[in-house]
Amino acid sequence: MVYHRPLKGKIKTCTVQRSSTGKWYVCFSVECEPQRLPEIATQVGIDVGLKTFATLSNAEEIPNPRFFRKEEKALVRVQRTHSKLAKGTPESRKHRKVIARVHERIAFRRDNFTHQESRQIVDRFGVICVEDLQVNRMAHNHCLAKSIHDASWTGFFEKLSSKAEEAGRQFIKVNPTYTSQDCSRCHHRHKMPLRERVYHCPCCLLVLDRDLNAA
Repeated sequence: MVYHRPLKGKIKTCTVQRSSTGKWYVCFSVECEPQRLPEIATQVGIDVGLKTFATLSNAEEIPNPRFFRKEEKALVRVQRTHSKLAKGTPESRKHRKVIARVHERIAFRRDNFTHQESRQIVDRFGVICVEDLQVNRMAHNHCLAKSIHDASWTGFFEKLSSKAEEAGRQFIKVNPTYTSQDCSRCHHRHKMPLRERVYHCPCCLLVLDRDLNAA
């Protein structure tokens, strides 16, 4: 058995799972003391998106890796070949396993990415604010559903929340209503269509990237 990382704490439960690719995993749930980080006064607001994965209120941007999109052509090619094969044949089972491996690879890369980015943010900021998005409802838009699922905002927020709690950081979800329309300087509300990516405030004349203004 290969350990992902050393076990720390008291083992509470153990679950054995078999993935669709035929690999076996043993998942341990352990009880351990939280690892508090030194207190810091830095604060950050985070606005997630599709063009850029996340825009921070300090003007930093996290690029969107688009793991599914990068594998989509190869995946479609294998799926098309698989659909033409007779069900239950060795060749069909072989292609089904190839498809499962691609999905598994995408999931692993996505999970690793959100773990790393959430870890860096929790290490650097004492107060972390994100929008309380209804991601499942947003995914009802069939034009954006695939990209929204690929971005994995929910997984990112969940990791931020759990890491912040363990480290003693504040994790705050704010109402997302009007965050893209309210000026971050004077708080004037200026409606603008989604296609406009630069915010122009008619009151204080602030000109700022739409996502940065929302963050």
